[in-house]
Amino acid sequence: MGRDGYTVSEAFSFCLNGTQVSVAGVDPNTTLLAWLRRRGLTGTKESCAEGECGACAVAVVVARLDGRSAYQTVNSCLVLLPDVAGGEVWTVEGVGGASGLHPVQEMMVAHGGSQCGYCTPGFVMSLFAYYYAEPRPAATTALAGNLCRCTGYRPILDGASELPRPAASDEFLRRLARAAPAPAPLRYAAGAARFDRPTELVEALALRAAYPEATILQGGTDLAVTHNQERAQFPHLIALGAVPELRAIEATADHVWIGAGVTWAEAEEQLGDRVAMFAELARLFASPLIRARATVGGNLMTASPVGDAAPVLLALDAEVELASASAKRMVPLDGFFTGYRRTLLRPDELLTAVRLPAVAPTASRFYKVSKRELDDISSVSAAVAVWLERGRIARVRLAFGGVAATPVRATAAETELVGRRLDAEALRNGQRALAASFQPISDVRASAAYRAAMLPSLLAKFWADCGGAVTS
Repeated sequence: MGRDGYTVSEAFSFCLNGTQVSVAGVDPNTTLLAWLRRRGLTGTKESCAEGECGACAVAVVVARLDGRSAYQTVNSCLVLLPDVAGGEVWTVEGVGGASGLHPVQEMMVAHGGSQCGYCTPGFVMSLFAYYYAEPRPAATTALAGNLCRCTGYRPILDGASELPRPAASDEFLRRLARAAPAPAPLRYAAGAARFDRPTELVEALALRAAYPEATILQGGTDLAVTHNQERAQFPHLIALGAVPELRAIEATADHVWIGAGVTWAEAEEQLGDRVAMFAELARLFASPLIRARATVGGNLMTASPVGDAAPVLLALDAEVELASASAKRMVPLDGFFTGYRRTLLRPDELLTAVRLPAVAPTASRFYKVSKRELDDISSVSAAVAVWLERGRIARVRLAFGGVAATPVRATAAETELVGRRLDAEALRNGQRALAASFQPISDVRASAAYRAAMLPSLLAKFWADCGGAVTS
């Protein structure tokens, strides 16, 4: 029994390829990928260990926001094993069935979509989820998180475009007619490590109060990379993915509330039409496999100076809700980051929600400068939002990542632009103020000179993209 008064279990179970399996005595820091391979399910491959290649892809059954069940592909290298307790997982070994190959596997054979075969299981699992998706996304979107170095993507994409709709008798399609497993509370320990998964916010806050030293798991796409690549071990993890209050999105007349546990896939689906920069951000935010797990709150809590979400939310005047077992407080995001990888969150608090003003900017853009267009860490990112009144700038927000120890606004340049039109003179004045606002550093992603050059360039890009459109 822990200091919170609850009894801790030494085992849990979940459904794997249609069969219930029990887990006991396994370190909670173990990834789903590592456990699968130890069990002999070696079709699921280990490669990058950071969610960039898709070789470790598996499918899980989840409840969509509309209540329907769906197969969702995730990177098993970024999922800690206890986080699938009570859930349903499918690997490449499980999709063929006793009757032979799955239609997706048959397609890969027929179109020559496999050569060395290392990446093939990941492609199969992403296409498995795509095969049953309703509506189906573009095949290129479905496969965006899977890398191939042998055959290239053309035969795979050609085959995907020819996949028929599932037959009514398809056993996997029939499975989706039933509800997805609902996560149950979990208190699991093995050896000296413990894993808690509350299912109510009050329970999560009580755990945080009782164990302020515990590590919070919110999505895990950053934390699991730390575990995989630095061999980091977490003595006590509190996972928040099963707390429904943290998964809610609510729009009122004055604000848009986004639960800290809302994934970026959900944010894109629910808010892409309402918050324009979310649609731009989501396309550039990692891969679909990562967006299925990565959360709004988790991205902010990393406090990374190159995190994708912070500049967008800073430009939208976001506030964050911080809660403890005894109180809540709202804090402007502009004051939330206190230093490199540091925030003003207290040890007994959780970040529970993000609040945005309902009034959308007249024009806004998110720009990400990186060595690859997609699925990369930015060298510099910029979010620009402008509110116009009678053709002049009534309010402007210029937020940047990668130019300081924290994501940051260029307040001096904002002040310089208020009251002006979106014309060439205002751009020149804004660029001068912006250039004087930061002294970037050099690192492996970009030199200080390159970053400094990007700042006025990105402001000019916003003027070119939006200036004529909003003043004509």
